[in-house]
Amino acid sequence: MGKEIECKFLVSFLPEGMSGTTMRQGYLQPEKERAVRVRTVEKDGSKKGVLTIKGMGSESGMSRYEFETEIPVPDADHLLSLCDKPLIEKTRYKYDYENLTWEIDEFHGVNDGLVVAEVELESEDQQFEKPDFIGEEVTGQVKYYNMMLLKNPYTTWEK
Repeated sequence: MGKEIECKFLVSFLPEGMSGTTMRQGYLQPEKERAVRVRTVEKDGSKKGVLTIKGMGSESGMSRYEFETEIPVPDADHLLSLCDKPLIEKTRYKYDYENLTWEIDEFHGVNDGLVVAEVELESEDQQFEKPDFIGEEVTGQVKYYNMMLLKNPYTTWEK
């Protein structure tokens, strides 16, 4: 099982000229100790299914164990029908900067208006430069976890 180490930030604006990937995802087991997520990913007319199991996060919220595997699209669609609603809907963009790839998620539906970026690191103490669209760090803030956005959607937050 792999370990992911990442930092999450709010995004002040989307860089121009990016093409995105459309995602729909839900949780079969939405618990902090372990989360079982199913996702469909669409880009350029191609669609795939992905099943992910994530373990408990570290105290900082930066790292946790992750297992991910591709599954047949019909299975992913069926599993999504079993997930708690609403599903997470988002467009993911990738942005390369200073030898790191930033994943920018623009949320839709009940989380419309929320845009966050994550960068995956080699270690929790790795130093890195941030692009100019990166705002406040929200790593480890539970309300920004995709799983929590199902229970408390962004459009219901007090602004």
